[in-house]
Amino acid sequence: MANLPTKEGIVSFSHKNFSEPSQTWYKIVGDLDSTTAPVIITLHGGPGAGHQYMLPYSELFETHGFPVVHYDQIGCGKSTHYRDKMGDEAFWTMAMHIAELDNLIDTLNLRQRGYFLVGSSWGGMMSGVFASRVPSPTGLKKIVIESGPASIPLYQVGSRKLLSELPEDVRKTLEDCERKGDHESEEYQAAEMVFYKRHLCRCDPMPECFQASMANLKDDPTCYMTMQGPSEFVIVGSLRDWEIGDAVKDIAVPSLVTNGKYDEVQDVCLEPWNQIPNFKRVKMENSSHTQHLEEPEAFLKIVGDFLAE
Repeated sequence: MANLPTKEGIVSFSHKNFSEPSQTWYKIVGDLDSTTAPVIITLHGGPGAGHQYMLPYSELFETHGFPVVHYDQIGCGKSTHYRDKMGDEAFWTMAMHIAELDNLIDTLNLRQRGYFLVGSSWGGMMSGVFASRVPSPTGLKKIVIESGPASIPLYQVGSRKLLSELPEDVRKTLEDCERKGDHESEEYQAAEMVFYKRHLCRCDPMPECFQASMANLKDDPTCYMTMQGPSEFVIVGSLRDWEIGDAVKDIAVPSLVTNGKYDEVQDVCLEPWNQIPNFKRVKMENSSHTQHLEEPEAFLKIVGDFLAE
């Protein structure tokens, strides 16, 4: 990917939540002027993880001819941070993040040529919400939801099952720390990492791009802590009761929904996506939460072929 044409930039984003415009950083892989193909826009997870672990999707420009736009959502990476908004659920909203995506699409003039949304985890939730709006967003061709839960309450049902299957000493450490409200100690983080290596990313060692995204969360956890909570399996933030609900039936574009056999996003919380009228489901047998990192060749071919159909 080193020789692929790339362009980085910043777009201004105004929103009612801000006293002055913020900045959204983006990176385009591929030359938009040399092709009329639709553009892939990647939506990273977290919220607040940043774009780095989504970079392997750039290969779809080489293999399928689709330019790829990566960006850091507000609150992380190279975009504007709001570290003083910790716990402000009125500030960190799904609606604000959707407005930021709309602004990026309009500023880069992508509506006329068309675009795909490829969202991972929280980004998959965003993809579903964005596509469910009526009328369907102009220019949107297809969406990919990689391990994006359709229901956080159902996600937590799956998480509790996975936690119950951890080694007894790990489970006891997590339970003891939860009772004390301890999410910072070395003991807690070591036990948490056992879960993550099983159900978040099973690569050993974890790829540098994944580690870079995790570093974003450590550097500025404001958005993650406010919307999610202190970990992947302790969801006490504003998303705790979120569900796509009946809006799923309004998704009018072809949609691919995926997860991995060992995924923290278990099948139960993906079931509501089955109501998408034009729906395709794929489960990767050797992956957890980041199939594009754990089975990159096979998974990226599945995604690329789906978008090219």
